[in-house]
This record gives sequence, C-alpha cells and structure tokens, in this order.
Amino acid sequence: MKNAETPVVKLALYGAMGSLGSALMAEMLRRQHEVIAILDDLTALAPRPGLRTKTGDLFSAERVKQSVAGCSAVICVLDAPGLPISSDHIEKTLMLGPVEQVLAVDTLIAGLEASKIPRLFVLGDFSVLDDPEDGDRLQRHAAEEILDALGSCSLQWTLVNTPRAVPGLTIEHFSQVSSSLEEGMAQSLERLNQVAVGIADELRLNLHIGEHVTFIAATPQ
Repeated sequence: MKNAETPVVKLALYGAMGSLGSALMAEMLRRQHEVIAILDDLTALAPRPGLRTKTGDLFSAERVKQSVAGCSAVICVLDAPGLPISSDHIEKTLMLGPVEQVLAVDTLIAGLEASKIPRLFVLGDFSVLDDPEDGDRLQRHAAEEILDALGSCSLQWTLVNTPRAVPGLTIEHFSQVSSSLEEGMAQSLERLNQVAVGIADELRLNLHIGEHVTFIAATPQ
C-alpha cells in the first residue's frame, strides 16, 4: 500500500536482468516507486507489486519513445545482459560492445527528447574517463563519445561509473536480508545495494545533473 504522502515516480529500467538492475528494482520498489523493466522476454521476471514489464528495442528511437511513455525518468545499465534488442541493424549479443553502447545512448537520447522525459541515468564501466591509461583505445573513444552526446543533449543526465556485476544475484537477494551468502558474494551485494540507494537518492534530490560520478564504497565504522 502506498503512503499517501509518497510522490509517484514512474521509472523505466533498461538492464533489469543484471545484478545492478536487480538492486535498482529492489530499492525503487522499496521506495514505492513504479518500475517498468524493458525486456526481451516479458516472462523473465516474476510479478510483484509496483513492477511492470514491457518489450522494447534499445536501437530504435521510436520504440524507446513508446516503451518509456509516461515515465518520470529512465535508467539504462549499458553493461547488463539481456538488454532489449530487436533491431535488424544490430547483431544480438549477450553484452553490448563499446560501439553498440554509443549507438544505444544516441538512441536513448533521441527517444527521451521525443517523449519529453527529462531525466536519464546512464550506468556502465566508464573508469577510463577518470584514468585515460585504463582500458583500450576503443573503450576510451566510446566513453568519450557517450559523454559528448550527453553533453550536447537537452536532457538532465547523470553518467554513473558502476561496480563490477556479479552473476547469480537477483532481485530476490536484494529484497530480503540473507546470511546464507558467501562472504565475497555478500560484500558484492552490499556494494551494489549502496550504488542503488545512491542512484535513488540522486533521482529524488536531482543531484549531479550533467556530471560523471562514481559512488565510493562506505567504510565500516
């Protein structure tokens, strides 16, 4: 049941099938937001209150516009598995490469500008923007192209450098406290949860618009 004082935030999420996408869904639903997961397979996620699924195509601006219609904001986890790709122009792979990530961001920008949705979070491994010596030339060039495209658009965007994904973590892991995880897995879950909480706070407070940010892991007191 929604608290009557809770503002309704309707959020579209690309990348729901990854570990960070799972953390984001759990955190946004915990805050009583409505989440629309844009998927290839509508049956990939179990039904739960506040969560809907839609099909889409991350490489068609028109399909993006249709998928995110009526939303307050859009989050795209570029390095997540299972991103919705039905375009004849893009080879369907498990994970997007650097060139495909640039094309995806260009399409997202066009779709959101057409649908008048102002807020966009783009999540991925953009550490090369902080350390030019890190990564290969193609990764660096793609990251710079993405940053340039965002900087030239009319959206209220935030580019977020994300921690390494952890296979096997689902929304169920983030929705309930469990002591049965291995130590390394538990640490990864906590790290991803911190990032999800940080992004939810950014959305609520409208922080770091037009910036590239990295969430620093909290240290135990």
